[in-house]
Amino acid sequence: MMPTIQSTIDAIFIGQARAFGPNVEVSAIQKQQVWDAVSVTTSGLQGDEQGDKLYHGGPDKAVHHYPSEHYAIWRAQFGDDAASRFCPGGFGENISTSGWTEHRVCIGDVFMLGTAILQVTQARQPCWKLNLRFENNHMASIVQNSLRTGWYYRVLQAGSVAPGDSLRLLDRTQPDWSLARLLHHLYIDTMNAQAMQAMSELEELTPSWRKIAQDRLSKGIVEDWQRRLQTPAII
Repeated sequence: MMPTIQSTIDAIFIGQARAFGPNVEVSAIQKQQVWDAVSVTTSGLQGDEQGDKLYHGGPDKAVHHYPSEHYAIWRAQFGDDAASRFCPGGFGENISTSGWTEHRVCIGDVFMLGTAILQVTQARQPCWKLNLRFENNHMASIVQNSLRTGWYYRVLQAGSVAPGDSLRLLDRTQPDWSLARLLHHLYIDTMNAQAMQAMSELEELTPSWRKIAQDRLSKGIVEDWQRRLQTPAII
């Protein structure tokens, strides 16, 4: 049964790509809150940029959502010294709400965001830019292990969204595949053949994630995560 919860958009964030990494790698993770309506296109929110378009952005990762309630957990874990960083916008998300988490959202869920219609495509894969963002060399790994990653949407119908608008679930095609379950098999129960086969057949899941499942089945090994998780050395 689909949950009937309807959340309010608490905050909207967009950012511009700029030098961020130790070797002048570019990122738009440092987003700024906006207060007016923003157009939502198949490329994402108007004015939002991506620094590394090979791994960020694109039609299947057009909009990033991070649950606001996770920040209280991070603040409790890291203490008052980190409070200024662990607040909405900290993970480079575009939209912030409470009420929807990885346990309540499923792959393929279709939502109305303001007047736009979006579909959940994948969870976020944490990368080393979180290490720099939170001044912790292990932050990407910590987020990965926590399974509190946030998720991405593709835009099925363009529209607009403003703070105070609603996020409402319209359709659920994969009720057995919550993001929490997907992340569990991606990062914990990594070689579960039955789960990998099922993941490889999820049409709503991004092609790159279906390929991860297919490669694990065919190669019998888990892909290397180190390049994604470790901050690059200065060269």
